[in-house]
Amino acid sequence: MRLGSAQIILRAMGMICVCLLGVVLATGQSPDQAGLEQKPLLAEQAFKNVQLLKGVPIDEFLETMGFFAASTGMNCTECHSEESSGNWAKYADDTPLKQRARMMILMVTNLNRGSFGGKRMVTCWTCHRGTRSPRVIPDLSIQYSDMLEAEPDEILAQTSGGSSVDQILNKYIEALGGTQRVSNLTTFAAKGTYAGYETAFQKVPVDVLAKAPDQRATIAHMLDGDSTSTFDGHFGWIASPETLKPMPLIELTGGDLDGAKVDAELSFPARIKQTLTDWRVGFPEMIDNKEVQVLQGRLTPGGLPVKLYFDSTSGLLVRLVRYTNSLVGINPTQIDYSDYRDVSGVKLPYRWIVTWTDGRSTIELSELRANVPIDATKFAKPNPIPPKGASR
Repeated sequence: MRLGSAQIILRAMGMICVCLLGVVLATGQSPDQAGLEQKPLLAEQAFKNVQLLKGVPIDEFLETMGFFAASTGMNCTECHSEESSGNWAKYADDTPLKQRARMMILMVTNLNRGSFGGKRMVTCWTCHRGTRSPRVIPDLSIQYSDMLEAEPDEILAQTSGGSSVDQILNKYIEALGGTQRVSNLTTFAAKGTYAGYETAFQKVPVDVLAKAPDQRATIAHMLDGDSTSTFDGHFGWIASPETLKPMPLIELTGGDLDGAKVDAELSFPARIKQTLTDWRVGFPEMIDNKEVQVLQGRLTPGGLPVKLYFDSTSGLLVRLVRYTNSLVGINPTQIDYSDYRDVSGVKLPYRWIVTWTDGRSTIELSELRANVPIDATKFAKPNPIPPKGASR
C-alpha cells in the first residue's frame, strides 16, 4: 500500500481495508441478536449492500477486502469515497469503482469456471499485481534482466542433498537453549510497544501473554481503547474500538483461526515438530543478505502451507509466512523475528514485524518474564468495545 496520505486514511479507518464493495453495519442488529454466540456472523447479516460476496464470516469477508487492496494498490477511500473516511455508514454507498469491481468478480469467476473447471487459477493479482490498471505492453527490462526465480507459492517436493527437517529443527532448538530449557518454558508475559498504520506508526503500549501449549493474547493500548486479540486454544477473537474495525468484536474462522493457532503454538517451540505436518525442505534463500534454510509444514493435512525460515548460521527462526484463504484469493501473512535475548536460559525474539494485506505492524518488547502465573480469563473471549460516548 502507498504511504503518505494513505497512512492518515488508514489510521482513521483502521487495519482492515474495507474496499470495493461498500458495507455498513446492518441497522437494528446487534452481534448477539444475529447469533454470534451460536455461530459466526455472516457478512450479509452484519453489513449492508453486500451483493456478491455472501455466505462467509466477517473475518473472511474482510480478508477478501485486503486481497483487493493488495492486488490494486488502492486504499479504502480510493475504492469508496473521501466521505467514507471516519464514517462506516458511507461504505454502503455505491461508486463507479465498486460497480466495476463487481463486474471483475463475475468475469474472473466465469473465466475460472469456463477455462479451468472451477479451479482458482486467475485472481485479481494475476493482472493487476499491485497497480490500479493492468499493464498490457510487455516490459523489455523484465524480459532481458537477470531476474532471480521467484520463490514458489508452495514447496511441492522436498529437496535432496541438504539438511533434513530433523537437522534444521534440532539446530533451532539447540540455538534457543536446548531441549530441556525450551521444554521448561510454559508461560510468558511481555510488555513493550506496538506501532502500525492505525497508530500512524506512533508507538503505543502493548502486552503479550502466552501459555503452553496454545494460548495467546495481545492487547494494544490505543488512544480510543484497547485492541485485543485472543486465542484460547480452540477459538479466537478480535475486539477493537469503532475507529479501527467495523465491528467491536470479530470471531476468527477458517485461515484466520488457523493462523492464531500457529502463532500461539509456535510461541513454545518445544513441540514445533508436532505442531505441523507434511514437513518439506525447500531450497536455501537469502533474507537481509543472509542465507536461510526453508521448511514448509501444514497445520492440517491438505491445508494451506506454513513456511519457516531459519538462519543457516545461527539456526534461529527469522521469518514465518502463513496463508489465509479468501473468496477471491489466498492472502499471505509474514512475521519477521529479530533481537533474540536470553530469558531464563531460552532465547526469545524481542522484536517482530507482521506484514499482511491490510497493513504492517511492529512489536518491540522491553520486558519479558517467563513461567509466571497467568489468569486463564486473559485468553478468553474479550468484551466488545462500546462506541464512543456509550456507557461502559
